[in-house]
Amino acid sequence: MGITTNLGLFLLSAAGISLSGVMLPGPLTAITIAKGYSDKNAGIMIAMGHGIIELPIMALIYLGFAHLFTSPEVKKVIGVAGGLMLIYLAFQMLRAGGKSLGEASNSPYSSLTGGIIATGANPYFYLWWVTIGVALIATAASFGILGVILFGLAHWTCDLIWYEFISTSVFKTRHLWTQRVQRIVFGICALVLAGFGAWYCFSVFL
Repeated sequence: MGITTNLGLFLLSAAGISLSGVMLPGPLTAITIAKGYSDKNAGIMIAMGHGIIELPIMALIYLGFAHLFTSPEVKKVIGVAGGLMLIYLAFQMLRAGGKSLGEASNSPYSSLTGGIIATGANPYFYLWWVTIGVALIATAASFGILGVILFGLAHWTCDLIWYEFISTSVFKTRHLWTQRVQRIVFGICALVLAGFGAWYCFSVFL
C-alpha cells in the first residue's frame, strides 16, 4: 500500500518533510535562542505565533487560493515590509545582548509576537507552501477533511517540538553563559535576523 493510499504513512512522510524544513537555521531559530535564555517554554509561544500565520495559509491553499501568494506585487510587499521588521528585531536583540546577565531577554516584543513576525515576514515561507506545501495538502485532501486536519496538526507539532527543544536547551545551559558569551550569542542571532532581513528586502527585486 503506497504512501498516497495510507494516511498513517503519509503523515509520517509529511512529518519528516516538515522537520527537514523547520530544523534549518533561520529567523525563528534566532528568536527562539534569544527568548529561551529567560523562558524555558518560549518555544511553545513561538510555535503558536508561527501557527497563527501558518494555519490560515494552509486553509487558503486547501480552498484554492494559493495564487494569492504568487503575485509579484504581494511578494515585494512581504519581502520589503518583512525584511525591515526583521532588521528592527535584530537591532532590539543586539541591544538586549549588551544588557547584564538575566536581563538580556527583556526585549519589547514577546515570544508570541516574535513567532508571528518572523513567520509572516519570510517570503520564502510562502514560497514553500505554494510549492511543496501545495503538494502535501493535495495529498492530505485525498483522505478528506480529516486528512487535511491531521496533516496540519502533524506539521505544526513538528514546529512545536523543535522550537521547544531549542528554548529548553538554551534555558538549561544558561548558567554556563558569561557576559561575553551572551554578547556573542545575541550578536550572532542579531546578525542572522539582519542578514535575512536585508536579503528579503533585496531578493524580491532580483
